[in-house]
Amino acid sequence: MADKFQSIKGFYDILPGQTALWRHLEDVASEVLAQYGYRYIHLPIVEPTALYVRGVGEHTDIVEKEMYSWTDALNGDKLTLRPEGTAGCVRAVVEHSLTYNGPQRLWYMGPMFRHENVQKGRQRQFHQIGAEAFGYDGPDVDAELMIMLARLWKALGITDVELQINTIGDASERAAYRQTLIAYFEQHAELLDEDAKRRLHANPLRILDSKNPRMQAMIEAAPKLFDVLGAESRAHYDGLCALLDAAGVPYTLNTRLVRGLDYYNRSVFEWVTTKLGAQGTIAAGGRYDSLVETLGGKPTTACGFGMGMERVFLLMQEYGVQASDAPDVYLVNAGEQAQAQAPILAERLRDAGMAVAVHAGGGSFKSQMKKADGSGARFAVILGEDEARAGTAVIKPLRDGGEQRSVAQAELAAALMD
Repeated sequence: MADKFQSIKGFYDILPGQTALWRHLEDVASEVLAQYGYRYIHLPIVEPTALYVRGVGEHTDIVEKEMYSWTDALNGDKLTLRPEGTAGCVRAVVEHSLTYNGPQRLWYMGPMFRHENVQKGRQRQFHQIGAEAFGYDGPDVDAELMIMLARLWKALGITDVELQINTIGDASERAAYRQTLIAYFEQHAELLDEDAKRRLHANPLRILDSKNPRMQAMIEAAPKLFDVLGAESRAHYDGLCALLDAAGVPYTLNTRLVRGLDYYNRSVFEWVTTKLGAQGTIAAGGRYDSLVETLGGKPTTACGFGMGMERVFLLMQEYGVQASDAPDVYLVNAGEQAQAQAPILAERLRDAGMAVAVHAGGGSFKSQMKKADGSGARFAVILGEDEARAGTAVIKPLRDGGEQRSVAQAELAAALMD
């Protein structure tokens, strides 16, 4: 016997039995995004490596350690499986001049790829839903994205999630703060772990996000960027808070929240939960007003988020959210004439908008009824030789009780929907 293949570590199958809930997540998210005027954009999963080096940041964990990159054997191009969605969406906006006629609200969905440790809620192929708004200057679109996610959690039946926000100011404010932070950490060099030492001069703000218990007191005492914001950044933050307050969306200021990508400025946020252990962030984003220009476009303000679908899927299971892809009808059939009529009758029911599974492979009525019940269908429609000759069919409710009854095949669809 030949050896069986197995999926690659960190790459996994979503099997029947799970896909109904997964598709429910996709459907609800697309409905909520449409309610806010976001339009779907379908993006490729392979992009030039340079897009992420320039856009995400050369000294980020993604670019330094996590990307799946290679050199194309045909033309020598350096290519990468997308590790996140924002850079590719910005590339598409710039390439196709999508903001030429005004601001754009866009969203996308699909797989992302990062070479990292596999654990609950974190895979090497994972899926994100992302939304990006281009050309909106004020804090209103920042608030809109956070409020939209609050609506999504409610629509999905998820509770006990917390919105954490921060402002990381503008580039000039961060540059001045960066020097202050480096000087502070250098005074406590003996407490820095290897990761922090590596980041000290390349990306010191990321040290604030460290989870190393030995460093927590020292990080907590570090100077805070929030305390040295300029008037414009502070006004933007105050405006965001006022909008969230007016919408009744609770939030917490987390001055250590910096996000892991270089392109952010001003507003940053995370939706977090305590239900998933260490992988507590289920959606995160912020404002990135310089990225469009960095990637070759005209100066364009922007704000967006990415939502981890695997983590939200786990939360939905935690809260007992259910979805079904069971057919409406399982069509039981036995006998030569009945087997010939069954596919035709099924097509009539499908024309009426019903999902119909037709039994195939023969078998007794008893065994077929067992499969009908196992399919999850609401009704079994029974078609034997007597019914085939008489032009009738038998309806048997499988879920909600009710009496078995015989109806004319011409009236079957109406009877099932009654």
